[in-house]
Formats: sequence, structure tokens, C-alpha cells
Amino acid sequence: MIKEDKFYYEIKPPKNFVPIDFGEIWRFRELFYIFTWRDIKVRYKQTLVGIAWVVFQPFIMMLIFTVFFGILAKLPSQGAPYPIFVYTGLLFWTYFSGAFINSCNSLVESQEIIKKVYFPRVILPISSTLAGLLDLVIAYLVLLALMAFYHYPPHLIGLILAPLLMILTFLLAVGLGLVFSSINVKYRDVRYALSFFIQILFFVTPIIYPPSLVPARFQWLLILNPMTGIIQTARASIIGQPAINWLSLGISVAMISVLVLLGLYYFRKTERFIADVV
Repeated sequence: MIKEDKFYYEIKPPKNFVPIDFGEIWRFRELFYIFTWRDIKVRYKQTLVGIAWVVFQPFIMMLIFTVFFGILAKLPSQGAPYPIFVYTGLLFWTYFSGAFINSCNSLVESQEIIKKVYFPRVILPISSTLAGLLDLVIAYLVLLALMAFYHYPPHLIGLILAPLLMILTFLLAVGLGLVFSSINVKYRDVRYALSFFIQILFFVTPIIYPPSLVPARFQWLLILNPMTGIIQTARASIIGQPAINWLSLGISVAMISVLVLLGLYYFRKTERFIADVV
């Protein structure tokens, strides 16, 4: 009688950090298109005004802020018409806040897919931010139309730097989204805290006011906010004044780079538990 040896394999998640497998992500690259297109269709399917909502939201906010802060409060606008000044800030802020919230909720909203089939989970938070880039481009075209209405032609450097600033805003939303999407899986009340956090961050970002209005002792708060460098650079490059603060932009780039690396590290470290707790 021959006794056969039996081998048992026990699959356990790695204990230490596992680097991102970019080769695996590339093999699943079609999922980026599928999930991104899904988010776009869900956003505009059976809507009354469709893609016009992309323009409607920042445009109405621009009108409200123009009345209360531009006309009544008479806040300075760096020599440009206040509607152009505030819309430039709202342009990038609207995309960032929406992409960040969508990225944070991406894992919870796709929990049925996560439980049934394997794929790199990092695709979900990133694809949810990609969907909003279409909105950002459309809103940017509206800004150019607004500048034409006020006979305020954009500077060439503004047109050149616009794609870079859009990419930086996208990366910022991705970096923060990777961290908080993992946390949101385990603690579902995080989404409510994030809404409050976004409201506070709006007022510590120079969107409706120029940074010069902030007292010198509080300027560090603006510098620590990566959106400050993006919005300042957008205004300086498009409006033409004041001069571009390359130091502020450099600080934003450095902070965004750190946040993306931190997001990838934390997400990869917690990814093995997502399907169990989602």
C-alpha cells in the first residue's frame, strides 16, 4: 500500500508592505476605462440638464460670490474682474472637492464587485477621480468664454500651465482619496466628517479672496494647503498679475508628491483587508 504525501497550502496576506505592482495594474488597464465610463454615465444618465450641470454649479456659485463679496464687500481681485477671479478658483476647487469625495466613497459603492472578483483595488479610487477631469476641461472652456465676454484675453503661459495644474489637482485628489477610501471602508461615518472637512478647507483656500488679505502670521496655513499654490498659479498665469509664485507652486508639488506616495503606501498596506470588511 502506497501512502501518498499530501501538501497543504495556506494562503495568508503578507505581513509587511508590498510595493505597488504597476505591471498588474497595466494588465487591468481596461478596467480604468470601464469604471471611468461607468461613473460618467451614472452622473449624467436620466438628468434634466445633463452635462450643463458641470457649468451650472460653478457658474451659479460665481454669481453669488460676485454679488456678496465682489459688489457688496468689494474684495480685491488682483486687478481682474471679480467674476473671472473667483471662477478661476472655483474651477479647480469644484473638481478637487468632487473628485476627492467620489474617491473616498468608491470602495464602499463598489463593494459587490470587490467581493466577487479580484482586480487591483487601487483602480477604483483613481478611476473615480478620472471621471471628473472631463468636467474640469469643460469648465475651463467656460472660463475662456467668460474672459472673452469681459474682453480680458488669457495669457499664453496660462494656457500652457493649465494641463499641469489640472494634473496636480488630479494627483492631490488621488493621494487623499487613497487614504480616506481605505479608512471609509472600516469606519463608515468618515464620509460625514469629510463633508465638514471640505467646508472648512474651502475657507482656508484663497478662492473668494486673494492671499494678501490673510495676516502674515496666518500665511503658513495657506502654504500648507496644496490647493493654494495651484489656484494662485492659475490666477497669476491666466490673469497675468501678480507674478507667478514659483516657490508656492513648488511647495504644492512637493506636498502633493508626498501625499500620493503616502496614499499608495497606506492603500497597499490595507488593501488585503478591504474585501473582508467592505
